[in-house]
Amino acid sequence: MLAAVILSAGESRRMGSPKALLPYHDQTFLEHLLDITTHPKIACQRVVLGAGAEEIIQRTGVERAKTVLNPDWREGQLSSIQCALRALAPQSPDGILLCLVDQPLITSALVQSLIEAFYRSGKAVVLPVYRGRRGHPVIFSRRLFDELLAAPLDKGAREVVRAHAQDVEEVPTEEEGCVLNLNDPATFRRASGVN
Repeated sequence: MLAAVILSAGESRRMGSPKALLPYHDQTFLEHLLDITTHPKIACQRVVLGAGAEEIIQRTGVERAKTVLNPDWREGQLSSIQCALRALAPQSPDGILLCLVDQPLITSALVQSLIEAFYRSGKAVVLPVYRGRRGHPVIFSRRLFDELLAAPLDKGAREVVRAHAQDVEEVPTEEEGCVLNLNDPATFRRASGVN
């Protein structure tokens, strides 16, 4: 079984409001990601929060048991991944399906394809590729958890992916949302019509 991890700890400075709370198809970004990562092969979901954690919990109604607070959120994305992995240690999942809250324009069909590829291929990393560009969500096998926990915060998870270049399964997709980072209001407005 896998764990779904949604990273939502940043302060959304460029967007001007928490990205987790932005609207998408009558839901918030966070609610949409929780919905599409509900899957028979996903045993648990964890939302890593930092800046604005209380507001996000109150406005989305996400269960506190599903949240992980990253006190070091200013240290960047890898610090949130590490925080999630430490919280998940007792569950010992086969891997994590890692979603970014600013890349919500993905579907449950893409999640399904990635999970199928993970269990079929046995690869350490599984990720979507849209027209030659790698995107999210990414599945990291449990085999990489120690490396992710030990990686320097300034290097990020990409370094772990690079170190295992021969152990990456790419899943072609026509979902452009897997490569769209909605970091600012202009990008959000342009992408709001993307499915």
